Amino acid sequence: MPAVAQDVASQPDCWTRAAELAVRHRDALPRRGERVAVVGSGPAYAMAQAYASLREAGGHGETDAFSASAFLYGREYDRIIALTRTGTAPVMTRLLGKVHGSVPSVVVTAAQDAPDIADHTIRLDFAAEPASAIATRFPTTVLALLRAQLGEKLDDATDDAHEAIEETLPHVLLAAREFTFLGSGWTYGIAEAAAQLMRDNAGTWAQAYHEPEYRPGPAAAQQVTWVFGDVPERLAQAVRDAGGTLVASARDPLADLVRVQRLAIGAAARPAV
Repeated sequence: MPAVAQDVASQPDCWTRAAELAVRHRDALPRRGERVAVVGSGPAYAMAQAYASLREAGGHGETDAFSASAFLYGREYDRIIALTRTGTAPVMTRLLGKVHGSVPSVVVTAAQDAPDIADHTIRLDFAAEPASAIATRFPTTVLALLRAQLGEKLDDATDDAHEAIEETLPHVLLAAREFTFLGSGWTYGIAEAAAQLMRDNAGTWAQAYHEPEYRPGPAAAQQVTWVFGDVPERLAQAVRDAGGTLVASARDPLADLVRVQRLAIGAAARPAV
């Protein structure tokens, strides 16, 4: 099995281990009522968006998500969470250096030997992956950790991920060249991660929308419209009317993202046209 496929298949176990770490590091992670900023880059930023939405929707406290390069230093926070696969990204090092001593900070990284650039470091070394590889298990394991910290049980998500790993991907998805990913609330971050996977790794045209804002047009006939979460009937009908392909699942959205990872790997391997 190729290394990237092994990384994909390992995710349910990574999520279980991350849930255990959430308990072990509970004192370093945000407490209910704290005002929190969570920062990341690339796929980690998409996970930051998902976590921020989940935390606020659950009544845990105001939570802002930032790309590491766009952090707003003028705002006051009780805690900053930095999501960084390598733990050495210059933009993250500068950010944490600027807030050191004024705001408690925690880094979540996959690097066992990453320098201590925050007040506390959570090392997800079991979710490490080569910098050149498709980002799969680190970003999803980060979100699993943060969901567990919010009190979520991940048993259903891990069961769903096992199914997503074993499922045969239909030809219509492997052959598609255009994708629109939709999400609402926290699943918009999942949709953003999915679109980035397909753009950056499979060379396909891909975009993400908040589901309520999306209106399928004539171009939808050439697209796969992939929804994370519930599908309103008006949307399903609009995609059908346009002659497009609608994809939706009852699985946990994080597990459904695993299907997109597998699709990106498969699409990246197909011959160029």
